[in-house]
Amino acid sequence: MQQSAKPRKNRLTLWIFIALVLGMLCGYWLFLEKAGEGTLQYFDMLADVFLRLIKMIIAPLVFSTLVVGVAKLGDLTAVGRIGGKTLLWFFSASLVSLLLGAVLVNVFEPGAAMKLPLPDANAATGIEATGISLKTFMQHIVPTSVIDAMARNEILQIVIFALFFGVGTAAIGEKGEPVIKAMDAIAHVILKITGYVMSLAPVAVFGAMAAAIARQGPAILKTYGIFIGEFYLGLAILWIVLILAGMAVIRRRIFTMLGRIKEPILVAFSTSSSEAAFPKTMMELERFGCNNRIVSFVLPLGYSFNLDGSMMYMTFASLFIAQSYGIHMPISTQVSMLLVLMLTSKGIAGVPRASLVVIAGTLASFNIPEAGIALLLGIDPLLDMGRSATNVLGNSVATAVVSKWEKALASS
Repeated sequence: MQQSAKPRKNRLTLWIFIALVLGMLCGYWLFLEKAGEGTLQYFDMLADVFLRLIKMIIAPLVFSTLVVGVAKLGDLTAVGRIGGKTLLWFFSASLVSLLLGAVLVNVFEPGAAMKLPLPDANAATGIEATGISLKTFMQHIVPTSVIDAMARNEILQIVIFALFFGVGTAAIGEKGEPVIKAMDAIAHVILKITGYVMSLAPVAVFGAMAAAIARQGPAILKTYGIFIGEFYLGLAILWIVLILAGMAVIRRRIFTMLGRIKEPILVAFSTSSSEAAFPKTMMELERFGCNNRIVSFVLPLGYSFNLDGSMMYMTFASLFIAQSYGIHMPISTQVSMLLVLMLTSKGIAGVPRASLVVIAGTLASFNIPEAGIALLLGIDPLLDMGRSATNVLGNSVATAVVSKWEKALASS
């Protein structure tokens, strides 16, 4: 069985790559044919159905696997130890990502170089800024109803409830054993469903790429080529930093892990959704050798606290808008902005267009016209592809590293 599983996996990866290329070609043809929204909505539907199926899986998968993982850890001491190591890595990676974005945008100065026509400072963008307050943050992470949190796929709120549920299950001893067995069975059922859903990934990738290219067209690349090129160069540097950081802990096995997660990365890139890659990433990390208790604990947390690609984009984009309006930002102000982004970006993974929402709130706090977000709306889908793929890489590295620190990474 194991010998036949690898060829099947390789075939799916190949089909996803073929769908990616065909989607680009089809999208360009649709652009030349000036296809309207009525036509493109059919391509959108291919990706939308896939993403809905993935979202259908995420809440029960996160809850069941995390409850089992925490219950098997046995006590709050183990949960606290692993949680401490996980958050240490998350905040370190976030800080590096934010710093890298700030350094690169100061070096390249795309806002000054591109000389784009600026929207009126009072123009509406359709993006609602987030309020920056501890109260708002705490209200977001603590659920009033776990059913409501699951219905809205609020991963962080599900994680909070699952932590309490898992610890409580472990605390009642033998009486909790049937609950653990039931949750374990549910997790295996959901992972089986994941296999069925992932077989539709090439169709979703084709539809998502075709619609994106048809809407944007080559002209957007010409107008925003400098910004897009410099941002993707920044992502490439961030990938190198993350891989080197992972290599420092798990050595050469980092390359084996990269081979394992290439399929989730392709799915995340093509659909502009790191959420779409979540179930498959969990499966591949366990196959790589990460302990399932660690995977079920670290990976869901990462989707709220460790979005490295999005982190880099937030400082890069915020300072780009300031440069475009000719607003000088001293180093001390940039450091303050970085710290604000570090706090306000946590726990907003479930918010639509989360990066732009956080950027809007940050711009308002530093007297930069929020209308500047309009400069990014047209190219945000193209940038979101790279951000989503990077988020998958960052969370995978974090999970492997914590597994190694906990001596829970299998040798082969």
